[in-house]
Amino acid sequence: MGFFDNAQDMLGRGASAAQGVLDKGVSAAKGAVSGVAVEQQLVMKNLVRLCADGWAAGWHQGFDGAVTVRMDDAEVAPCRPFFYDNPSSWVSMGVQDVRLAGAFIATTGLRTSMRNVALDPARNIGIVEINEQGDAWRIVWGLKDGGVPTAAFPQHFAAHAQHRVVYSCVPANVAAARLLLPGDAAAVTKALWSALPQAMAVVPNGVALLDAPALAVGDVAAALDVRSAAVLSDGGVVAAGLTCDDAFATAQALDKAAGVYVAARAANAGSDRFAGAPSAEQLLAWAKAHGVNVDESLLA
Repeated sequence: MGFFDNAQDMLGRGASAAQGVLDKGVSAAKGAVSGVAVEQQLVMKNLVRLCADGWAAGWHQGFDGAVTVRMDDAEVAPCRPFFYDNPSSWVSMGVQDVRLAGAFIATTGLRTSMRNVALDPARNIGIVEINEQGDAWRIVWGLKDGGVPTAAFPQHFAAHAQHRVVYSCVPANVAAARLLLPGDAAAVTKALWSALPQAMAVVPNGVALLDAPALAVGDVAAALDVRSAAVLSDGGVVAAGLTCDDAFATAQALDKAAGVYVAARAANAGSDRFAGAPSAEQLLAWAKAHGVNVDESLLA
C-alpha cells in the first residue's frame, strides 16, 4: 500500500470517527430536546422560587442561607438524562443515616447568594447523590465550575430522613425579637403566639432554641423532630416541611409574629406587658376553634 493509500485509509478512518462523534452529538441533542432540562423541572423551579422569595423578604445577606430538597423517584427520573457522565468524587459528610442511602438531594451551593440562584441555577444549585452507606455525597448535576454543596448540608442532611425540605434563613424580625426575649423556648413560643395567634396554625409545636456557636451536627434534626422550627442564638431560623411552600410559610409566620412583637414593644415604651395580650386560655380557644392541635405545654 502506497502513501496515498495510507493517507486515504487514515482519512477514511478519521471521517468514520468524526461521523461517530457527530452521531453521538445528534443523539444527545435529540435526548435534550425530547426531555425537559433540569432547571425546568418543577422541583428545581420551586427551590429557585424559595431562594428568590427569601431574598425578596430580606432574609439573606451576602452568602447566608441554604435550601435542600430530598427528591423522590418521580422527580429524579426526568433529571437522570442530564446527569454528569462522570460525577464528582465521593465526599464524606461527617454524619451518617442509612435511611438516606441512595437518595438524591437538591441543594444550594457553598457561598451562593440567593439573589443569583435564578440567574444561573446550574452554577448556584446542584443535585447530589448519597452513597450506599449514607455518609457521603457526590455531585451528579449542577454546581458548575468547582461548586460544592452549602456548608449547612450536613445539618440539613441529618434532618432529611424526617423532612423533605429544609430551609435556613435569617429573618430580621426574628433576630430582633431574639435579643428581647429570654433564652427559653416556651417563653419565646408563647410571645410569638400571643403577638400573632394565626402563627399557631403554621408552627403548632412551637420553636426550639439552639446555641449557634455550639451547634453540633444532628442538633437541628433533633430539634425539628419535636418543634416546628429551630431558632438559633444568632437570629437564624431553620424551617422544614413537605414542600418549599411549607418551609417558606413557617419562616414567614415566625418573621411576621416577631415583627408584631417587636413593633408592639416599641409602641409600648419597651414593655412586654401588653394590655390586649391574649391569655393562655384564649390562645387555646383560638386553636381549638380553628382545628389546630398545639403543644399546650408551651403555654403553661
